[in-house]
Amino acid sequence: MLRRSFLVWAGATGATVAGSGLAFQRWQEVTPTLHYVGRDEGHFLRDQRALPAPSQVIHTDVAILGSGVSGLTAAWKLKKLGKHDVLMIDGPQPYGNAAGGAFGEYEYPTGAHYLPLPSPESVHVREILADLGIIQQDPYGEKPRYDERFILHAPEERLLHNGHWQEGFIPTEGVAQWELDEHKRFFDEVHRLRQMHGRDGRRVFVFPTVMSSEDPEWLALDRITLKQWMEQNGYKSPTLHWYLNYCCRDDYGTRYDKVSAWAGLHYYCSRWGQAANAGDGAWLTWPGGLQPLVAGIEKLAAVRRMAGTAVSLKKTAEGVEALCFKLENGKPASYLVRARKAICAMPTYVAARVVDNIGAYGFDAARHAPEYAPWMVANFLLKRFPEELPSQPLSWDNVVYSEPGLGYVVSTHQDIRVQPPPKTVFSAYVALSDRKASSARHWMASARPEELLALASADLKTAYGGQFASCVERVDITLRGHAMAVPWPNFRSNAGMKALREVDGPILFAHADLSGFSVFEEAAWWGIRAGGLAAR
Repeated sequence: MLRRSFLVWAGATGATVAGSGLAFQRWQEVTPTLHYVGRDEGHFLRDQRALPAPSQVIHTDVAILGSGVSGLTAAWKLKKLGKHDVLMIDGPQPYGNAAGGAFGEYEYPTGAHYLPLPSPESVHVREILADLGIIQQDPYGEKPRYDERFILHAPEERLLHNGHWQEGFIPTEGVAQWELDEHKRFFDEVHRLRQMHGRDGRRVFVFPTVMSSEDPEWLALDRITLKQWMEQNGYKSPTLHWYLNYCCRDDYGTRYDKVSAWAGLHYYCSRWGQAANAGDGAWLTWPGGLQPLVAGIEKLAAVRRMAGTAVSLKKTAEGVEALCFKLENGKPASYLVRARKAICAMPTYVAARVVDNIGAYGFDAARHAPEYAPWMVANFLLKRFPEELPSQPLSWDNVVYSEPGLGYVVSTHQDIRVQPPPKTVFSAYVALSDRKASSARHWMASARPEELLALASADLKTAYGGQFASCVERVDITLRGHAMAVPWPNFRSNAGMKALREVDGPILFAHADLSGFSVFEEAAWWGIRAGGLAAR
């Protein structure tokens, strides 16, 4: 369902956390800084306020509308093909869902924060990483060599379950043997499915997803939810169900009883990249999340950028024309961009409002636009590390056996030092999956800062109790109401998305939405494709 405004901010729920006045009192000395990404631009357009006449007309060969992963990889591809007359319009937030921030020298993510080692099929990702020097040897081989500074090092992950920490995310300690047997059966099945090919000769689960098998036998997984698939296959373990639900909330922003079984299994079965100097399935990460990665892509692309958001995009006799605006102290200013071609690197629910007569491309927003999951990312600058329970040590990713929180990431984890740094940043993620997305956004719109802080800190309070508040120096909360498209059942047969994927003309589409879910590999694939088409 198309939202009335193209906000990129969030809603939440506070009912499930310690939301009493007493809990709020612990935070009286810390007022969080709130970032409602794109809210002001979205409200301005939702209210249909008039724009002033354009102050200038800018001419360029290719215009890229959006500076997220798709937009930046499109610019990178254009540069590699020798196209230099390119203009990027940032959109509501430079770098989109890959953006990060910093408390002085301490960087942190405000969106995506890791990248799995790319599998052999993800040639496009390997090429980018090789250009950046992150892959140092044999980029297209079975086991490339990576820059070790960016390979996630141990301890990688832990789970707070039954009052103490354990290694890994799936509960094992104190779990009955029959449940552990089910865990093993599931992961054995994942290993089998990773090797499977359809009758068309393609691997079943691949990044990019357009290379995955179209065999009807396997496409049938897209007609049921992951929970239904588990029930059909006799998985009854409560801890396994919790774990798979957590993974869906973490990767797709919603629960496993709403996610397509194909998408839910793809989470595991497509991620098997290897490295010469890391274990199988390792991850790449940076203190600032993916922002250092995309900033590197921007540097390679050497693309000219302008602040602003597209209001309309239409074809003309000479090519395309985009009306853009930006807010300066709450007041709008507009400008026109005229180009030979434009790459619409924005979510499809936004594109539906911006692209003139988008229905002519075969996309009907009422039928084809996905639901979007809201997210909240809270970054806590700590003046000291809190005292840990005497069990599993502090890890990069730390998860509490609960919902809606997704735990917290330690930004300084990759700093290899004899002594821990004097300060650190804990980045707490909340997927607002315990209620409808529309309700979550409505809640967030009216929530007080202390309520947002209570929700954001719930997992941290569970992990550290009352001592945590005294460690906190500053809090920065980023709210993303339409953070990612949700791969509900039948998302792979979405005719509108298929139509946009096949567009080739003056207006091109490039966004992870075209694949049905939000991950770097998919966003980069569509950006590179659009860049190649725009260069012609």
